[in-house]
Formats: sequence, structure tokens, C-alpha cells
Amino acid sequence: MRNSNREWVFAQRPEGEPDMDSFELRESDVPEPRHGELLVRVRYLSVDPYMRGRMRDAESYAEPWAVGETMAGAVVGEVVESKGDAYEAGDLVTGNGTWADYSVLDADSVAPVDPSVADPPASLGVLGMPGRTAYFGLLEVGDPNPGDTVVVSGAAGAVGSVVGQIAKLSGCRVVGFAGTDEKVAWLTDDLGFDAAINYKAVDDYRAALDDAAPDGVDVYFDNVGGPITDAVFTKLNLDARVAVCGQIAHYNDEGVPTGPRKLPQLIPVRATVQGLLVQDFATRFEGATEQLGEWVASGAIRHRETVVDGLDNAPEAFLGLFSGDNIGKQVVAVADSTN
Repeated sequence: MRNSNREWVFAQRPEGEPDMDSFELRESDVPEPRHGELLVRVRYLSVDPYMRGRMRDAESYAEPWAVGETMAGAVVGEVVESKGDAYEAGDLVTGNGTWADYSVLDADSVAPVDPSVADPPASLGVLGMPGRTAYFGLLEVGDPNPGDTVVVSGAAGAVGSVVGQIAKLSGCRVVGFAGTDEKVAWLTDDLGFDAAINYKAVDDYRAALDDAAPDGVDVYFDNVGGPITDAVFTKLNLDARVAVCGQIAHYNDEGVPTGPRKLPQLIPVRATVQGLLVQDFATRFEGATEQLGEWVASGAIRHRETVVDGLDNAPEAFLGLFSGDNIGKQVVAVADSTN
């Protein structure tokens, strides 16, 4: 063990897009677990778009971080000291921790990590919160039927890439929006999407959708918002379902963006638009993770993690989410099993 614990602290609230001034790396004592807690050596930590909302001093579904608070999120860690009955030193677990070398986790809230199913970082992606978001968001909110056309924005991200593959397993035609030719190729060549659109390489999203989704859109899984969503709304079919999972195009806006009003387009097609919070399905997480694990183990669902090495680089990994640096799930490797 290290003699001290490095941890990233939320240093100041950003205006617009965050930068390195929002973070400060500090040294502290290695924390002591109390009864019912685990001290883990963090192997991998997750950075996610929703964390941008926690940087605002405003009420939301996730409590804002206080300035000076240690950055928090999902981690995979190796148990160093256990004061819980179900785990012992050496066990690999995942749960809610901090951006640090060592973190204390609630023993009742963690789950074991099985490297025989997938490499440990997958527990922060396809087998973690993003995978469960895709599972419930598509199957419960999107409610796809065989033969439907499903369009996914942010399709090469941690959530969108799983959404598209579950839609294919459900017998749907799947179209994804992504931001590079490499991502488009990954979606179509590796994940089985029927079509993908590089939104940075086309001027007219509506025309691109005419080619990629000639029969219109039955289910839209929205991770992005902005002009892509405006274009998809014009292509919705009768009784279409829209699952609003994220709006990363607007997360750094200081004001509310305005533009052509799109709600009238929902009237003639009687479309349903529903916001999605995965925590609403918490009582069913175990079943979803089991099914996702079976799909991953069989090869029915493929996954990819973009791994940034070193705790020192955690802020850069987070900031990279807003420039589309990642393919699949963005994670930070804090420590591996050999160091």
C-alpha cells in the first residue's frame, strides 16, 4: 500500500465547458473503513457525462458536488481491508467510490467483479450503469418491436453502442449517429448497425436520415439533443417512442438554447417522449446485469473501453467526453494487478 492517498477534489464551478481549473489533486491519509465498509485499492474509475450536472449549483436528480468535495463515481477496486461479512482482502468489487488511489465503499452496495465474463473495466460500462441504462431505456421506454427502425444518437458511446446491439437482438433496423469515420465503421462493421451517420461530415441530417432510415423512425434513443434530435423529430412515425437519456450537446450551455419549436411535430404522429433515469429500475438491476453478462459471454453483445492510464489524467479523461475522444466507455486505469 501507498503511505498516502492521492485524490481529486472539485476545486471550482465552471462557467461553460469545464477545464483543469475545476480540479485539484491533493494528498491525504489512506482512509479507514468502518463497520460495514470496504477499503479498496482503486483499479479503474469511471468518468461519465452526467457528472457535468453535478458541477452546477442547482437542484437535479444527482446532488451537486460541493466545492472542496472529493470527486466521486463508480469504481472497480481490489479489497485491501474488509469490515463487511461478504468480502475479504483480494476480492475484486465494483461500487460507488472516489477519484483516488484508495476509496471506502459500502459493503452492502457493491457487487463482485468476475473477470471470466469480461475484463474488469467492463463492469463500469456494458456490465455497469451504462449497460443497464441501455437495457431498460430501450426495452422499457423505447419498447421496440421486430421490424422497427431504431435511431440512436451518441451511438458509439458507452450507452448508445449497447442500445443499438440490443435493438438488433430485438429484430430492429438500427441507425446510429457518431462523430468520426472510425466510430461509424465500428458501429457498422463490428456491432452490426444497419447504417451509421458521421454527423460531422454531413450538412443535412434530415437528408442523411432519408437515406439511412427510409421508412421513418419508430424508436429514437437520444443521448445528445441539439440539431440531431431536431432532425429526427421530423422523421418520427405514428406512435413513435422517444427515450431521452442525455443531452450532452447542451451540458455546457450557460443559458437555455432556443430554436424552432419541435413539439407540434409530435401531434400528428402521436409520439411519446419520456425522460429516462436508470435508477428508477434499481430493484431490477441484478436481472439486467445477468442478461447483459450472458450476451457478452456469448458474443451477442460486443463492447469496447477507452482506457486512460493514470489517476493524474482523470480530469483529462472526463473533459475528453465533451470532445468525443472515447469509443465505447471512457475509464481511467488507476492501478493494475501488477503494481
